[in-house]
Amino acid sequence: MKKSSKIYIAGHKGLVGSSILRLLLKEGFQNIVCRTSGELDLRNQSQVEDFFEAERPEFVFIAAAKVGGILANDNYSADFIYENLAIQNNLIHFSYLNGVKKLLFLGSSCIYPKLSSQPMKEEYLFTGSLEPTNEAYAIAKIAGIKMCQSYRKQYGCDFISLMPTNLYGPNDNYDLQNSHVIPALIKKFHEAKTQKASHVEIWGTGSPLREFLYVDDFAEACLFLMQNYSDCAPINVGTGEDLSIKELASLIKEIIEFQGDIVFDPSKPNGHPRKLLDVTKLHSLGFKHKVNLKDGLKLTYEGFQKEQVK
Repeated sequence: MKKSSKIYIAGHKGLVGSSILRLLLKEGFQNIVCRTSGELDLRNQSQVEDFFEAERPEFVFIAAAKVGGILANDNYSADFIYENLAIQNNLIHFSYLNGVKKLLFLGSSCIYPKLSSQPMKEEYLFTGSLEPTNEAYAIAKIAGIKMCQSYRKQYGCDFISLMPTNLYGPNDNYDLQNSHVIPALIKKFHEAKTQKASHVEIWGTGSPLREFLYVDDFAEACLFLMQNYSDCAPINVGTGEDLSIKELASLIKEIIEFQGDIVFDPSKPNGHPRKLLDVTKLHSLGFKHKVNLKDGLKLTYEGFQKEQVK
């Protein structure tokens, strides 16, 4: 991928896509194509077909997806499976038809079996039942990985799949109905501090273990793997380190300086008991994350505070 190569980032306004865009611009890539959802509806086959025929990108990063936390996944499962299948089907197929040299597709750590052995190696994919609360989203992502593998097998397309762990950082979604755990906790603790509340209530028991990667580290991994990885097998991208939701909540409480209590609601779902990626393969290629969790959370909260005053 040369600095003059034509690169399309699908989903450049989101958490991952905006980070990839910032990185590519910083690294001197000069020919980047982006479209907002208002300009190009990726669910619409004819619009995507026209876009690819007109623009002819050489490299494609698929960072566009309908995403959300446990509540959104459980409540809007039809939307999650339909929209994600439509988006990725259109992008992958028209990338093939228009001669894209390389495509990067993002899976998700949630597509590993609910009771997978830990840490989760890439070969554990597709070996057991999924977590019911995000099954629809996971099935769509599995289909995307299988589609990339099939187009590589039948047509020789250099389409690769990454398996990111839980990501967080600038430009995240802080809507409590649809957000992931870190932005949800940041907003809850911030509002509780502002309102001088006595406590913050958190879903579940606090016992599930989760791994988190700062999004700018993930963008670095995407660029690194786009340039250095070519295989049908998906590759995990994470830190190889995890902590409990209870420990995460305590860390965010400390950073935000909330003085009240943390109360867990065990009547609400926990999700996967543990989701830790085995990143041996990624490390063997020469890539490792740089930002530790506490520093990343501080940066994320600083960004959140700036957004609040706009």
